[in-house]
Amino acid sequence: MTASPRLLPPFTLLAATLLAGCSTGDAAPRPATEAIPVEVAAAEERAASAPVFASGLLAGKEEVTLAFKIGGVVQQARVESGQHVSAGEVLAELSPTEIGAEVEKARQGRDKAARDLERVKALYRDSVATLEQLQDATTGFDVAASTLRIAEFNRQYAVIRAPFAGTVLRRSVEANQLVAPGQAVLTLRHDAAGLVLRVGLPDRDAVRVAVGDRARVAFNAFPGERFSARVLRVAAAATAGAGTYEAELAVDPRSRPVASGLIGAAEIAARASGTYAFVPVGALIEADADSATVFVLAASGERAERRRVKVAFLDGAQVALAAGVARGERVVVEGASRLVDGGAVRVVSAAERGAK
Repeated sequence: MTASPRLLPPFTLLAATLLAGCSTGDAAPRPATEAIPVEVAAAEERAASAPVFASGLLAGKEEVTLAFKIGGVVQQARVESGQHVSAGEVLAELSPTEIGAEVEKARQGRDKAARDLERVKALYRDSVATLEQLQDATTGFDVAASTLRIAEFNRQYAVIRAPFAGTVLRRSVEANQLVAPGQAVLTLRHDAAGLVLRVGLPDRDAVRVAVGDRARVAFNAFPGERFSARVLRVAAAATAGAGTYEAELAVDPRSRPVASGLIGAAEIAARASGTYAFVPVGALIEADADSATVFVLAASGERAERRRVKVAFLDGAQVALAAGVARGERVVVEGASRLVDGGAVRVVSAAERGAK
């Protein structure tokens, strides 16, 4: 079974980042009396929110199952799965023999009822037929006319036409196959309506997601690619049984032919719900769940102190800290692996450190 694509959750990605950043080429820690050259970055404070992660199935925003209104023998199925069709194009049709005979039978019945009505009217004018007989003949004609309209309507729906331009997703019948009324014949996706990823959100995430929020979607079928998306709809009630809230994300396929049914992993940028201090991911030297360690430059700029911080989430190359570092404080982003708590440091630029 193929694994679902995943956008790594914050702390999994954080651990991977820290492991990748551990270089065996760094020299062993020097004595605390020797100033270690380090690069630093100031913590920036801004409003943000942890991203919401979810997975689901890609589908057309509008996908319809087409069927015949009446039963019969399929005379012809003109399209194949994956084929593009135009609005109004004939896709499948029943053998016209039976329905044609039904229409002709109804037409003959209406014509006979019309003749009977004319005779009764003439007799009624001559006072030979009663009013009741005239009324019965009139009713007989109306019933026969209605029967003809029904038969003609059914004949119209013995042919399936494309209600819009789209792509045939499934063809469920073959020529000469007997089908029942309403049995699925074709499934058609409305191409102009776009594609959506339908995901289930737990209540704690559903309340944080709003229509219009941006998202990124990954698919196993397109490794390494991310598709932009936006939240189109969030259900107002939980799905029975599952207890999750269905959300639809409109996905931009970038003119790439994308099949319905792909499993997608979405990272939704929920709207800001708090204020965090942001520092480069490289400032973290240890991580355990949502706890990590950084070195913060002292006010004198000559020493660095080891400090535990609480990680909220990752945002690209930066990490949002919920506690431990204040706005404007400078954290060590290069050279931290060589430091000890309270050790002497010397702030240098990237160029100076690289030339050393």
